[in-house]
Amino acid sequence: MKIDFDLADTVAIIAEEGTLEAAARRMRMTPSAVSQRLRAIEDQLGRVLLVRSKPVRPTDAGDAVIRLARQARVLEHDALAGIGGVRVDDGADEGPVSVPLAVNADSLATWFLTPLARLSARHPVVFDLHRDDQDFTAALLEGGTVMGAVTSRAEPVAGCRVTALGVMRYEAVATPDFVARYLETSRNDIRALAAAPVVQFDRRDDLQDRWLREQGISGSDAPRHYVPASHDFAQAVGLGFGWGLLPGFQSDAGLESGALVRLGGPPIDVPLHWQQWNLRSPLLDAVATEIVEEGRRVLRPAPSLNRR
Repeated sequence: MKIDFDLADTVAIIAEEGTLEAAARRMRMTPSAVSQRLRAIEDQLGRVLLVRSKPVRPTDAGDAVIRLARQARVLEHDALAGIGGVRVDDGADEGPVSVPLAVNADSLATWFLTPLARLSARHPVVFDLHRDDQDFTAALLEGGTVMGAVTSRAEPVAGCRVTALGVMRYEAVATPDFVARYLETSRNDIRALAAAPVVQFDRRDDLQDRWLREQGISGSDAPRHYVPASHDFAQAVGLGFGWGLLPGFQSDAGLESGALVRLGGPPIDVPLHWQQWNLRSPLLDAVATEIVEEGRRVLRPAPSLNRR
């Protein structure tokens, strides 16, 4: 059995746009024609590929077809680049190839966009960025949603290759006023943080609790501010909402000026890796080269950094 790449691409576009109507606008077709294409490939494969919810949701079989379609787009881009961008069709301009990537919020807010800017200046690409915690970005790669991901996972996702980037170091910090209010009455005993307000990214963020546990402190009853954006998280700490762990990118200026102070205790090092589809493609190789080089330039070296 062979999968029709045009039909597979239709499935990917519907999943990316969320509805048949939005996909139809992008494809310059009627919703009925898009629906017929979807039914044709589902009949061919004997599988339901998309759950007809709003937005649509790919099934496991749909994820496999979408992954194939996105790989085919990259290979088509590479082939056209190799023959000078010649396209034999109705003359329509398909535009730049879309490269979906997953990245953790702190990398996105600090260093990740710089290598992408260099790439977009040299290649006809647009980036579809998916932000998630570094412990969960690999799942987006595994499901075929993205082509590459910054992740804390060192073991390669099936069908992918992995390269170490470096370490993002986090330190517990707060404003001097916060320390005066919550710690100085306890003679700077950080055990007082068990009941002090803490800033947390979202309900999956366990970095602050992990730091407390390593100090032998339970912070399960501490009041929590949830601020689910990296820049806003750092700003909330800087405004005295609570204490929190910040990477050096976001805390160094405040520490130097005295706007922030360290709370003590060892930092937490979060190793980061770059994983991408194990697909030999000049475009994906260019993406990897820029991201890996930038990561290794700005992050702390990992103890056993893989220099592949």
